[in-house]
Amino acid sequence: MSDAAADQLFLGRQAILDRDQQLAAYELLFRNGTRNSAEVTDGVQATATVIANAFTELGVAEALGTYRGFINVDEAFLFSDMLELLPRQSVVLEILETVPPTTEVVERCKVLKEEGFTLALDDVIQLEPQFADLLALVEIIKVDIQPLSRVELMQLVMKLKPLGKVLLAEKVDSREQMEQCLKLGFSLFQGYYFAKPTIIAGKKLDHSQLSLMKLMGLLLSDADTGLIEDALKPEPGLTVNLLRMTNSVGAGTTERITSLRHAITVLGRRQLQRWLQLLVFSSGKQQGTTNPLLMLAATRGRLMELLAGELRPNDIPFADQAFMAGIMSLMPVLMGQPIEDIVTPLGVATAVRDALCEGSGALGSLLKLAEASETGDLGILTTHLRALDGLNAKALNRAQTQALQWANSIGQENPA
Repeated sequence: MSDAAADQLFLGRQAILDRDQQLAAYELLFRNGTRNSAEVTDGVQATATVIANAFTELGVAEALGTYRGFINVDEAFLFSDMLELLPRQSVVLEILETVPPTTEVVERCKVLKEEGFTLALDDVIQLEPQFADLLALVEIIKVDIQPLSRVELMQLVMKLKPLGKVLLAEKVDSREQMEQCLKLGFSLFQGYYFAKPTIIAGKKLDHSQLSLMKLMGLLLSDADTGLIEDALKPEPGLTVNLLRMTNSVGAGTTERITSLRHAITVLGRRQLQRWLQLLVFSSGKQQGTTNPLLMLAATRGRLMELLAGELRPNDIPFADQAFMAGIMSLMPVLMGQPIEDIVTPLGVATAVRDALCEGSGALGSLLKLAEASETGDLGILTTHLRALDGLNAKALNRAQTQALQWANSIGQENPA
């Protein structure tokens, strides 16, 4: 793999949720940044090589943890030897709708299935007879719900159900669409509908959220440790969650944290502050270690922190602010309140406030880049990357896999 090829490949990701709206998998979006059509022939093999090497050099499989990664496979990639270097237990091969269902393609899919790969068929919008042999081999059918009316979607599902496959609804843009697909019997859902804020006028925070926001305010104002401990003591649920999360990844010690004062002492205020920010997403109704909003917040915050370190090495305050901006950018989703109403009483740093409320400054640019990495939109991704002098695709991809790995360790019981 040439460095030039690696520098032109962008890694994006999209969450895939199950029927309980918990994180089930990711689609990994590898986008080639080169626009030169003359490179297409060689580019196919180059892209295959880069994707295969991403699993070893970037540690993508480790970053995915227990979740599988869906990978787009076009006809050329399908027949590439590099495909078989991918870890079978970690990936789902997503056969693109552009792949013709020829005899050769069907035979190749049979071989891959026999070798232990899981196959999915992408962007199905109608049941076409020529795809019958291919449909028989795949385990998952991805239905593009965008071009279909409610009636057309229902009719398609009725035709697909007898095949006994796992149905995945993709391009789900709203909770209403998710609810419809849930009723129709879909098992998996792809899209960022769960991360879109619904602002509710006059909405009040629940008790645990209020307590957490109060604690964050105390930390930001450099309050006495005793006051922080006193504020946590009446909240046993928060205390248990905080201890679990701090024991999971962040303490940097083999010593198990057993009390609030111990957590504050061992972690220090900097780490305690970030755990409290994350804890907001596992409070109230957002339960479970596979809560997609918690995972997205943790990944976004950590990604921005790592990229801030690339931009300004040794500037710890800047990295801390980047982490906070990433986490807090999703609080409107959780709380149903505008971001301005959330940050004002907390007294966050001006740079964080400007990034969140106006999208301005270096932190604002990092936030836009982090959000673009979640969609895999190449145009937006490259635009925001160019705006940050000192970052390239390779650094972004490396930071993404490290951020995913860190986020996946959140909520684990065993200390890292």
